[in-house]
Amino acid sequence: MIRTAVPRTAPVRFPRHASYVMLAAVLASCSSTTEPGNTVQKSVSHGQTPTPDFINDPLEPVNRSIWAVNKGILIGVVQPAGKAYRKIAPPPVRLSINHFRRNLTYPGRLINHALQGRWSGAGDETTRFLTNTTAGGLGFFDVATKWNIPKSEADFSQTFGTWGWKPNAFVMLPFAGPSDDRHAFGYAADSVAEPWNYAGAYSVVGPATSFNKLSDRSEDATRLVVSEKDSYILTKYAWTYATKDGQPDWRLKGPIDRPTLETLGAVRVSLTDPEFPSDSREMAVTIPSTGRKLKFNCWIQSGTAPIVYISPGLSSHRLSLATLWAAEQLYQNGFSVVSTSSVFQPEFMENASSAHLPAYPKVDSRDLHVAMTEIDKLLEKKFPGRLGRKALMGFSMGGFLSLRIAADEKQAPADLLRFDRYVAINPPVDLQYGAKHLDGYNRAPLAWPADQRQALLNNAAHKVAKSMTLRSDPSAVPPFEGIESKYLIGLTFRVALRDIVYSSQQRHNMGVLQTPITPLRREESYREIMNFTFSDYFQKFAVPYYQQKGIGIAELRREGNLTTHTAALRNQKKIRVITNRNDFLLPPKDISWMNSTFGASRLTLFPYGGHMGNMSSPPVRDAILGSIQDLK
Repeated sequence: MIRTAVPRTAPVRFPRHASYVMLAAVLASCSSTTEPGNTVQKSVSHGQTPTPDFINDPLEPVNRSIWAVNKGILIGVVQPAGKAYRKIAPPPVRLSINHFRRNLTYPGRLINHALQGRWSGAGDETTRFLTNTTAGGLGFFDVATKWNIPKSEADFSQTFGTWGWKPNAFVMLPFAGPSDDRHAFGYAADSVAEPWNYAGAYSVVGPATSFNKLSDRSEDATRLVVSEKDSYILTKYAWTYATKDGQPDWRLKGPIDRPTLETLGAVRVSLTDPEFPSDSREMAVTIPSTGRKLKFNCWIQSGTAPIVYISPGLSSHRLSLATLWAAEQLYQNGFSVVSTSSVFQPEFMENASSAHLPAYPKVDSRDLHVAMTEIDKLLEKKFPGRLGRKALMGFSMGGFLSLRIAADEKQAPADLLRFDRYVAINPPVDLQYGAKHLDGYNRAPLAWPADQRQALLNNAAHKVAKSMTLRSDPSAVPPFEGIESKYLIGLTFRVALRDIVYSSQQRHNMGVLQTPITPLRREESYREIMNFTFSDYFQKFAVPYYQQKGIGIAELRREGNLTTHTAALRNQKKIRVITNRNDFLLPPKDISWMNSTFGASRLTLFPYGGHMGNMSSPPVRDAILGSIQDLK
């Protein structure tokens, strides 16, 4: 029986990076030039994708320029400074400083509670202030929480909202980050209310405690802006609903869909050690076919150990949370690890792809194999004698390409890397089937009544935002009905497709897009691209591109199905496949094909989990580690 998560107003349990990226991924669909609640206008004729409404962005070119500066400061100054500071100040010290800062900002909360007429909140915060100032040593220790004295947040943005001010325009603040017109004025008013502004000798307290708070978030923030091709748009759309006033309608008005609902459970993936990503080495190799450098991350054991090369899912970055989770599990269990971006991720496309756009698995898998080979050569020189037996581990689309490389092993050029194990986790079998299925998910909201559809879409986006900032039962699945969970899954993949199309057309414009591609103003082009389905991508981009190279549509379809290589895969004894019976990318016939091709010795089949939704569960984690344990 599935238990649906029931949110409770308490601090978020999920890691900040995990929740924010998941939230941003499912919200970053297309841009709206209307205020939330109004109809989104489309400017293209080849189809309309139902999308939530998002906040206005009339200042996009200015905002993007400020974001670029903020991003540079974050990566070049804040992140390295924060890393050094965390080595000096252990977590208990940083937590105490955060308690101290909150205690000092009590006057601002008191003023805002009074302005809102929330006298109970004012009373609770006054009691907390007196308790923590006295019994808590000036607020360095949060005794009030231990004594169950309620915490009640209040700031000027909240006050302005209570007075009726609705956010109308997105604003990127220098150094401070994303905001909107209401929150920007609220931020300024909150800054004026901070007590250290009126005590010259202690004015350093504000910046010092702010940096202390920021240091804990700098790694996650850096990974977000580095791993996303357009972190600006991701931030903007997440902001729309993360800061939306009130609560969404949590009621389930239709039946649930177990495979997609369980897939959304992937948000529960988290790292054991928050410092694990920053402990990696970021390196780069020159790819022979492009002459460009491809970055990768590696964690190398101090002694000789097997090494696992990770190929992540569709459009996933080498620092995506799922990739980092897998790397941490492998490294903690004695393996050296390398992570690269997906063949369908703009970083790989722009630096390591021999084609202008990925779509032909024969070329895509070869590009991946070449990149892994160059990385391996570099690491063998850098760490002589420390690289043991070698495994290629792919997730989702990365798993498909891993199996494609395994099938071609005997025909591959002798100078390409030979792996001792191929592990495919939740790989699709037929890419055409998966594409049509995902396109159908994106149209799921069309089942809602037309006059209610936009409000229901907005409510689904609001539920995503709030479910990430409220504590829920970690053993329960997210609170979405079937149409919502299907749509959110379809939307996530559609965002990946948007980045693929934009990156490919930015480098090699085929003339398919009607809107211009301009780096500082992307609203129109994104809105057009979001209306392209996966089938459109195949028909309008892939087929014409490869026909010019003498590769027809029949060949593209043939290579997009692993059953084409049944004999080679059946005979390849180094393969291990781990998947779920209710993966929505696998129809029953593909499950039967996997059983007959790999057999019980090479196939681990779990009954539930959807697509990648149970990856971090102990049984699946053990199966992943067990698939390569004999390489030690």
